[in-house]
Amino acid sequence: MAVPDYQSCMRPLLQFCADGREKSISEAAAFMAAQFRLSAEDLAEQIPSAKQTLLANRVHWARTYLDKAGALRRTKRAHFVITDRGHALLAQNPERVDARVLRQFPEFLAFQSPKGDRADDKAAPDSLHPVPDFSARTPEETLQASAEAIFEALRGQLLDRIRELSPSFFERLVVDLIVAMGYGGSRDSVIQRLGKSGDEGIDGVVNEDPLGLDVVYIQAKRYAADNSIGRERIQQFAGALVGQGASKGVFVTTSSFSRGAREYAHRVPQRIILIDGAELTRLMIRYGVGVRTERTIELRRIDLDYFEEAEA
Repeated sequence: MAVPDYQSCMRPLLQFCADGREKSISEAAAFMAAQFRLSAEDLAEQIPSAKQTLLANRVHWARTYLDKAGALRRTKRAHFVITDRGHALLAQNPERVDARVLRQFPEFLAFQSPKGDRADDKAAPDSLHPVPDFSARTPEETLQASAEAIFEALRGQLLDRIRELSPSFFERLVVDLIVAMGYGGSRDSVIQRLGKSGDEGIDGVVNEDPLGLDVVYIQAKRYAADNSIGRERIQQFAGALVGQGASKGVFVTTSSFSRGAREYAHRVPQRIILIDGAELTRLMIRYGVGVRTERTIELRRIDLDYFEEAEA
């Protein structure tokens, strides 16, 4: 039997986790191998990049989708447990759990929907939020939709990893991102200043330009996803900028900012940029911090100029 697609792995993965104990990707892959009676050749099959087996890759994607739907909960790197919602899905869907089933949950809709189409997403019938019909799309549209899904999954993985590591690692990550974006001069000069100021909640200062004609004050806070930063913290940061005679600041966090925090940052005379977890991971991917290119797909199209015949 061939390696099952990732959607066919979803219900077996929930079943494997039904005892409530913490599981790992490797344990789940071994379970799937036995469940689907995969051959040695099946188990040896790899994804195109040759960096992961096809089975492990599909189990990983099944776990990601179930996690985004709230049916599994990540405990640490490559480990997870089933949730109450996962148990309910098993009871309600004795035959199969797939993306169509998961789209009843607003969290999953927000994860799967294209950027810019997420506002006010609520749980809704399939007729309002149908599973994308790839057969009705052009190859270019299919490729774009797949790239967006991979991008969103990568952003979630980045945040998970950052939250697992120490606050000092997060400070170093902010340094790397600042340098990659072209600020702060050399990396060494940024490191000397970030994390050593400690004045009124300011974690560091970096040059906005190579000559140091202007500076930007930084605050970097690694918080859990549900620990939203409110107006009070931004008010404190703005006060710290005033105390330093500064006009520009950047507040970076792994969580999110409340509406009051964002409104306050817009009103104050100082220029304060708020970078939440979603924007942080977008910037990391854009500037190549903590990620690497696994595969590049080159698309070619006909050169119409080549086929133009000169008039006699």
